Amino acid sequence: MLIRNVEAIPVEMDVLPLESESEFGLAPYVSNHASVESITRMLIRVETDEKQVGWGEMLVAMKSAAVTRAVIEDVIAPKLIGRELDSIRGFIEEFYFPYVKVRPFLGAVETALWDALGNNLGVPVHQLLGGAVRERVPVAFCLGILPVEEAREHARRAMGSGFSTLKTKAGPDWRADTERLRAMHDAVNGEMEFRLDPNQGWTAEDTVRAAAQLEDKGVLLQYLEQPVRIDAYGTYAKLRERLRTPIAVNEDTYFPRNLRYLLQADAIDVAVVDLVPAGGIIAVQEQAALAAKAGVSVSHHCGFDLGIKTAAMLHVVGSTPGINLPPDSVYYAWADHIIKEPFEIDDGSYPVPDGPGLGITVDETKVEQYRID
Repeated sequence: MLIRNVEAIPVEMDVLPLESESEFGLAPYVSNHASVESITRMLIRVETDEKQVGWGEMLVAMKSAAVTRAVIEDVIAPKLIGRELDSIRGFIEEFYFPYVKVRPFLGAVETALWDALGNNLGVPVHQLLGGAVRERVPVAFCLGILPVEEAREHARRAMGSGFSTLKTKAGPDWRADTERLRAMHDAVNGEMEFRLDPNQGWTAEDTVRAAAQLEDKGVLLQYLEQPVRIDAYGTYAKLRERLRTPIAVNEDTYFPRNLRYLLQADAIDVAVVDLVPAGGIIAVQEQAALAAKAGVSVSHHCGFDLGIKTAAMLHVVGSTPGINLPPDSVYYAWADHIIKEPFEIDDGSYPVPDGPGLGITVDETKVEQYRID
């Protein structure tokens, strides 16, 4: 079975507002670098000569749908069209551009190949990966930066809906962030795990002061995620020496050499990986195995996934024992859905899909409705 066509389709979808009737509204989702009310995603549609279809998904690169589409359709597609569908590893390993990072584009395309292959064989992707080790995947509820009282109420709601873990963003004022964390911790009587993500926005000094203050107040985070910039290898080792709070990296895992170095230096407690920037499902499983062998816990990142990548993440987490912490998810907060049977959150978890391929059916009418080119 040969690949016949590769298409990149940009779509834009609104995030449910905080004041919506849904208990899971999130917009505006405020972080250290953005305020999100809608998201543009790039969908990848791969078709074979026997009309088999597979789907992938990624954020647009550099906030440009045109650039993202050009890389997929002008650079990757010509090397893929005419190849056998099941030559996934060989195809991915062919790519080498010394001055350009193409892994995220390959990650989205590779997802579509796994989906098409599973559909062709009539088996779920997790079976192709060795079989599921869990039937459901608990996820972490995600929350942007909010006033203290609103954050407190959202923490209560999340716990009431069955979530055991909550991840929130951090801004430039670490004192406000620690006050908010303490309020949420108190609101749930310390019965939830919390993650804090400054998105590389803090200095090492502020990181120490923030984490130490939380520790002194009895709030021990599940982890503090990527508080300082990537490539700050020595800084992370020092933070881990000085603090009791587990230290995690996310954006550093997008660069394989960074993760390897941090593991070799015993500088982190958690790796927050992502199958798209890693370069695909094969690559992210290799990262998880590397971290697990080093005694480092693993979670999976969420970038406002529309359902295609959500399904891929569930297959990966469901079949990878080394991913031992709940992945992040905001899938419950979309205003609409592009898959015909949307995932439903139940007691803070999603099922590992069991249908062929990714186990989803993309609603191409909805794709056209939200298409923006």
